[in-house]
This record gives sequence, structure tokens and C-alpha cells, in this order.
Amino acid sequence: MNNLLKNIIRFILFILVQVYILNQVPPLHRYFVPYLYFLFILWLPFNTSRFALLLIAFVYGFTLDCFTGWYGFFTAPTVLIAYLRPFLLNLLIAQDTTEQSYIEPSIKSLGLAPYSLYVILLTFIHHCYLVLIEWLHFGNFSLFIGKVIGSTLLSLLLIFITEMLFFRKAKYRTNAA
Repeated sequence: MNNLLKNIIRFILFILVQVYILNQVPPLHRYFVPYLYFLFILWLPFNTSRFALLLIAFVYGFTLDCFTGWYGFFTAPTVLIAYLRPFLLNLLIAQDTTEQSYIEPSIKSLGLAPYSLYVILLTFIHHCYLVLIEWLHFGNFSLFIGKVIGSTLLSLLLIFITEMLFFRKAKYRTNAA
């Protein structure tokens, strides 16, 4: 399948799953709110330029905002993790090996430990910023900390379940254009 077509399908599926399934789940004990939509940004190809990554993240977050009616609520954290993603990938992988060999981040392309660190850090940063935006409306600090930790743990569980259910073949880059 063409890489562009695959990412368009992912874009649509992650939005639909978040809006029509995960957003309909009532918060579990007010601290656990399931978010999986930002995995789309984490799975984008390595060779996506920074500008394109930020533009895609903005459009993606804004699309989710349009469905929920909370403008800026999902866009800001999505753009933040898109901005931080290249820096984190540069720290986690050797420039001459993995990034040149594989198309997109996965357990197979990065290895279990670097991929887990990549997902955990960006998930935690995403949830801190998302819950911070929400917390500015309500102001309860214990709720802020509990919700960041609870939602991050629940989202990490969903991410690793998604990784196991939808195993992605780590495709190698070729010299063909």
C-alpha cells in the first residue's frame, strides 16, 4: 500500500476511534481518560520534514477539535509532540543505522527499549499539556497530577495493545523513488 494512502487511512481511523469510541467512554474514576489519537503522529515516517510534521499535526488536532467542539484543546498538545518528536528520535537512534533503514518508528525499527521510551516520553508530555489546558479551567492540582498519571498509564496500555493487535511490518527504505 502506498505510504500516503496508508497514512490517510490512519488519519481517518484514529480520528473516528477517538471521537466515536474513546470519547464516549465515561472517565474511569475521573482520573483515567483514554486517548489514542496522538499515536498517528508517533507513527508518521522518519523522513517527514519538520514543517510537514507540524502542519500535519495542526490539521490533525484541529480536525479532532472540530469533532469535539473544544478548539485548541487537542491541537496544542498534538503540535507540541510533533515539534518534540524529531529531537527525541535524534537522541534515541543512531543516525547511520535505523533511520536510514526503516520507514517509520516501530518496535522492530527502534528496538523495544528505545521505542518504549519514545512512546512513554511523548505520551507523558502530551498528557501533561492536555491536562494542563483542562486544569487551567478548574484549578484542582491533585486532580491535575492524578489525571496526568492515570490518563498516561491508560493511554500507554492502549498504545501497546494497539501495537500487538495491529503489528506493523517494519519496511525497509529502498533506493527507488
